[in-house]
Amino acid sequence: MSNQSPIIVGLDIGTTKIAAIAGRKNEFGKLEILGFGRADSFGVQHGMVLNIDQTIKAIHQALENCYATNPHLVINEVYVGIAGHHIKSLQTRGDIVRSDTESEISQKEIDQLVGDQYKTYIPAGDQIIDVIPQEYTVDSIPNIVNPIGMAGIKVGANFHIITGDKNAIRNINRSVEKSGLAIKDLMLQPLASAAAVMCDQDLEAGVAIVDIGGGTTDLAIFYEGILKHTAVISYGGENITNDIKNGLGVLKTQAEQMKIQFGSALSEETLSNAYITIPGLRGQQAKEISVKNLAHIIQARMQEILEFVVYHLKQVGLDNKLLNGGIILTGGGSQLKHLIQLTEYVTGITARIGYPNEHLAGGHIEELAKPMYSTCIGLILKGYNDYENTLKNQAEKRTFSAPPPMEEDKPIMENKHDKSRKEKSRLKKVDMESRKSLKDFMDSMKKGLIDLFKEEEDANL
Repeated sequence: MSNQSPIIVGLDIGTTKIAAIAGRKNEFGKLEILGFGRADSFGVQHGMVLNIDQTIKAIHQALENCYATNPHLVINEVYVGIAGHHIKSLQTRGDIVRSDTESEISQKEIDQLVGDQYKTYIPAGDQIIDVIPQEYTVDSIPNIVNPIGMAGIKVGANFHIITGDKNAIRNINRSVEKSGLAIKDLMLQPLASAAAVMCDQDLEAGVAIVDIGGGTTDLAIFYEGILKHTAVISYGGENITNDIKNGLGVLKTQAEQMKIQFGSALSEETLSNAYITIPGLRGQQAKEISVKNLAHIIQARMQEILEFVVYHLKQVGLDNKLLNGGIILTGGGSQLKHLIQLTEYVTGITARIGYPNEHLAGGHIEELAKPMYSTCIGLILKGYNDYENTLKNQAEKRTFSAPPPMEEDKPIMENKHDKSRKEKSRLKKVDMESRKSLKDFMDSMKKGLIDLFKEEEDANL
């Protein structure tokens, strides 16, 4: 067991479901799923925890179901996704003038540049969740991926800042911690979903990830290997279900079942003479529901959601043919029939469904390849990215902190140090060239986000 990778657990706290998935990478870099559990969610609305007690019960149920699939599992730490309409984003610009222009640009100076962005003014009650560098400039040289090791007087960068409501984040923390778990880190749900359904080619071509969840639709836009924009749209699958319930006068459970079984996002693709029979309540007559009417209701809400997607694409100037990778639809709501056609019609951009199975090892539970589990799989990938970076940093410390050579061994040791220096130089060059790597994107996200809120709570005690 000691030679194997650790088991990472992703916990997706959603409006309609709470899912816990435990996974471990095999020797081929694919995720082997070691445990899976889900439960209906009752304490969450629009991605926000409103009832902590009900959320704790749902988390316990999801964990029990996970343990039922693998009784040998021990779950103490989890990576948790965060979403909700309280999530906002903004673009900023930061610059520093270096005091020591003779030396190379160091990691400390880059950390200072990023740290300065945490002083950006945001509304009271909000908290900066993440500061993600997009591209750097050194003096007059633009579009630099990694300025460390370069020479220059002025270093600047464009940043994508993600903010959220402090109380909403605290409610997630309390729910998880009162369930007997420690939060290893929090990650924005659209970024987790992006990591699960996107590859390096998508990142290079430019894509928009549209994650249609129960309470919200999360959006992440990538262009030229950079995260350009994130947004949370306050409508999701729950809104469609409620529209069907109110529009057709049926129970919510019946509305949900009709949506899944007979629903379509394009009314023109349905038969006008097709009907669904709904049993009557308490002796009332059975009700005949037109499939076309059902599709009209679904299409109206989905079209509204997609118009918001177009609005956000226009905000960053990417509403035309610039996104060569198109739109990737994921999340539970992406399984609606004819949604790809409606998306292409409304946005004018090619679309496809994003499945997380590319990262899964063979023989996994078929259920897990569904788009609704993209966020959870992405959270496990984020955990492994952090783990691999820790190993890499430890290896570099061992490599570059060797003891001074003994006199008689000096010529040999110098050669070894030369090799080390060359290897370090080569790695830096590779790092500079790997701009459009999915791993680099995940590296750019701040590690230990949860510490921000713990420190603040400790200060208030």
